[in-house]
Amino acid sequence: MESATWSSLLSLSISNSPSHSRHPSPYKIMAFSTLHTFPLPSFSFPHLFPFHLTPPLLSPRPTTPLLNPRPLRPSPPRNNMPASRIQDAVGGAMALVQSSPATWQSALLSNALIFLVGSPILVTGLSLSGIGAAFLLGTLTWRAFGPSGFFLVATYFVIGTAATKVKMAQKVAQGVAEKRRGRRGPGSVIGSSAAGCICAFLAIFGVGGEAFSQLWRLGFVASFCTKLSDTVSSEIGKAYGKTTYLVTTLKVVPRGTEGAVSVEGTLAGILASILLAFVSFLMGEVGSHEAIICVLASQIANLGESIIGAALQEKEGFKWLNNDAVNIINISMGSIIAVLMQQALQIWSS
Repeated sequence: MESATWSSLLSLSISNSPSHSRHPSPYKIMAFSTLHTFPLPSFSFPHLFPFHLTPPLLSPRPTTPLLNPRPLRPSPPRNNMPASRIQDAVGGAMALVQSSPATWQSALLSNALIFLVGSPILVTGLSLSGIGAAFLLGTLTWRAFGPSGFFLVATYFVIGTAATKVKMAQKVAQGVAEKRRGRRGPGSVIGSSAAGCICAFLAIFGVGGEAFSQLWRLGFVASFCTKLSDTVSSEIGKAYGKTTYLVTTLKVVPRGTEGAVSVEGTLAGILASILLAFVSFLMGEVGSHEAIICVLASQIANLGESIIGAALQEKEGFKWLNNDAVNIINISMGSIIAVLMQQALQIWSS
C-alpha cells in the first residue's frame, strides 16, 4: 500500500511538471522505478507503541477497534425514572401483602400499612403501649390466619371500643368507667388475646397437622367471641342496666360490681357474640355449625367468669386476680369449650 501511494504521488508530480514531460531524465526515471520497486520502510516499536508507524501524510489514519462492541441502549427519560420506581415499589408491596399463605414479611408490612391508616381510630381505644401490643397481636394473627383472621380481630376492636365509649360521662361520674376513659393498655390487650395467640402459634407450627388446624382456628374465633360478649355486656350493662344482680346469689347490687349481671347487658353480649361469629362465618374462618358453637361457648365462659368474679375477685388471698387475669381465664374457657364441643360433635356424628 505504501509503494502504491508513493508511486502515485511521484507520477502525479512528474506528469504535472513541464520539464519532466518533455525531457525525462534517466536518473529521475531510475529514482521513480526504485521507489516503485522498494516501498518505504515502516517503523514498529512493539514494546513502546502497540501500533504501526507510517508517514502520517502518506498513509491512512489507523482506526482502533472498540474493545467491547455492544449496542447502545437508549436510556429512559430522567423525568420518568422516579415514577417507574414508585410503581415498582407499590407493585412489589401489593404482591407481598397478597401472598398466600401469609408470611412474616407480608404480616409485618400489612400491619404497618393498616396501623398507619387506622391510627386515628387506634388512639381512641388504646394507649401508646397498647398500640404496640396490638401491633404484635395483629402481626401474629395475619401470619397464622391471614387477612380474614386479622379483620376478625379488627371487628372485635371496633365494636368493643364503641361499646366502651357509650355514655362515658355517666360511667365516669358513677366511678364505673374503665381506666384512661376506656383506652386499653398492653395488659388488657394481652389479657383479651392470650388464648387467641396460643391458637395462632399452634396453627403456625402445625401442631396436630391438618386434622387439628381447623380446631385451632375455631378456638381462635371462639376466644374473641367470648371476649367481645363479655366487654359489650359489661359496658352496656353499666350504661343501660336498670337492675344488676350478683350471679351467685341473685342479690341486687350496684352497677359495676364484680360478678354482677343485668338483663340489658346480657342480651347485648349475646347479640355481640352472634354478630362476630356471623362475620367469621362470612369470611370463611368457621362453618355454620362452628359459628353456633362459638356463640354457645362464649356464653358458658361468660357465666363462669361472672361466678369467678363474684366468688373470688377482690377477696382475701385473691388480690392477684385482677381484671386482666380474669379475662385470660374467661377467653381460655371459651376457646377450650368450643374445641371440646366440636370434638364431641365429631365423635357423636361418626
